Amino acid sequence: MKLKYLSTALATALCVAAAGTGLAQNSAPPVQKVTAATPAPKLVVMIAVDQFSADLFAEYRGHFTGGLARLASGVVFPSGYQAHGATETCPGHSTILTGNHPTHTGIIANNYFDPSTARADKRVYCAEDETVAGTTSKNGEYAPSVNHLLVPTLGDLMKARDPKAQVVSVSGKDRASIMMGGRQADELMWLAPTGLTSYRGTTLSPTAQQASTAIAAAINQPRAALVLPADCTTHDIAIPLEKGGSVGTGRMARDAGDFRRFLASPEADGAVLATAAALRQARKMGEGDSTDLLIVGLSATDYIGHSTGTEGSEMCIQMAALDRELGDFFARLDATGIDYVVALTADHGGHDLPERNRQNAWPDAQRIDKALNPGAIGKEVAEKLGLPQPILYGDGDDYYFAKTLTAAQRKAVLAEILPRLRAHPQVEAVVTRDQLDAHPISKRAPDTWSLLDKLRASYNPQRSGDFIIALKPRVTPIPESGIGYVATHGSVWDYDRRVPILFWRKGLAGFEQPNAVMTVDIMPTLASLISLPVDANKIDGRCLDLLSGPESSCR
Repeated sequence: MKLKYLSTALATALCVAAAGTGLAQNSAPPVQKVTAATPAPKLVVMIAVDQFSADLFAEYRGHFTGGLARLASGVVFPSGYQAHGATETCPGHSTILTGNHPTHTGIIANNYFDPSTARADKRVYCAEDETVAGTTSKNGEYAPSVNHLLVPTLGDLMKARDPKAQVVSVSGKDRASIMMGGRQADELMWLAPTGLTSYRGTTLSPTAQQASTAIAAAINQPRAALVLPADCTTHDIAIPLEKGGSVGTGRMARDAGDFRRFLASPEADGAVLATAAALRQARKMGEGDSTDLLIVGLSATDYIGHSTGTEGSEMCIQMAALDRELGDFFARLDATGIDYVVALTADHGGHDLPERNRQNAWPDAQRIDKALNPGAIGKEVAEKLGLPQPILYGDGDDYYFAKTLTAAQRKAVLAEILPRLRAHPQVEAVVTRDQLDAHPISKRAPDTWSLLDKLRASYNPQRSGDFIIALKPRVTPIPESGIGYVATHGSVWDYDRRVPILFWRKGLAGFEQPNAVMTVDIMPTLASLISLPVDANKIDGRCLDLLSGPESSCR
């Protein structure tokens, strides 16, 4: 598939942003097989593809010819798990480079509720500093921050060992960049309507600013519809939506300045990869004495999944483009002669919209009953018990009691609410704080975890709700379908938990290991490759051996 404007955007951003630096023209040495004695790579590249489920990887794997085909020729763990139950963007990204489940990262959801805060809505965004005056948790109105992350990242540990090690994080979303980048990143940024942005009060480096200008120019240009690749024609079926319109046959045309549609297109990933390559080039990452870390968060797959579902022509176009753009990115790294290792995974999986599922062998796929809304439930119970409102907060699986309730009132509310919820036909289970406090974190393989195991790995006593609801399989927690938001993720089921985990390095013999592993295993695996000590008692993951045969890469 040819997406010429993406190639142009990539080349332009690289040439403009890295002007005057020049690519290293190292002669390529003979490829040496990677063994336990092979020195550490000079550059670690961590790529997270938002909503890139194991199902998507398996479905399109035979069609990949570019960057994803290269990664699929390396060390492949097709049954990776975001093992926890809160399969959202922020918790998922928090596991990748910390080696910890959300119970320890403290990132239990994209948003959680703090009934003691002075904010009227009590909601806190996972990657904000809510103490900044005049801010709210609403998009565009919060102050981005890493404050809520409770544990160090791989980059933080690398900087602690050697301050000269460079750490750069660039993503489509702020929470992806922040949760993987940690506290010590040299540069940390994400896409914005103006191109790129970072923390308030932060000035972008000259290279990032030039890349930002190029991206802003691309956003402000209209884009014609993309050509549908021949192998995507079977996905080209319109699915009508309740509120009018349809999805499934989109070609991602957009008007000038339409940032939301820019994000939900291959252009967004091309912009992030262009910026990452430009920053690597300008900073000469991988060319010094230390091992450097380049973090890349690609968000277009997630925006497309939410906007149009996972099985339409839109996602087919995206998979082909992602494969191609990663191939271009790796080719630029190859040209430097740097010894680099790549790891790729996802923050969570995803599920298609129920309207298409009902056409394809799952007639019972549903949208959530509006009666399960915390506000609606709380209002009904408060009126019955004669309590002042509100008594409940929540906008996801976690439900929080208002701080104004006494212990006796909480007990009465629970006694009224729990039977109602547990009897609801769309509810699989309701788990209380007391149950989670008493349940240990599982040490078993993630494919054997119980529902309580999954929820426990997402539970943090200081931030989680007073009780948590798990919906039945294939109940989509969006009550109505409408253009822009038709499908989602976030459940305890494997279509949201399973993600691919891929590693590649020149000279590393490829193999496939089908047994279940976890995203929390990535950090200790990469740390071992660069001989960085990690206290096994402070993480939930383990090192994965990337060497086939009797030798081990886990040192």
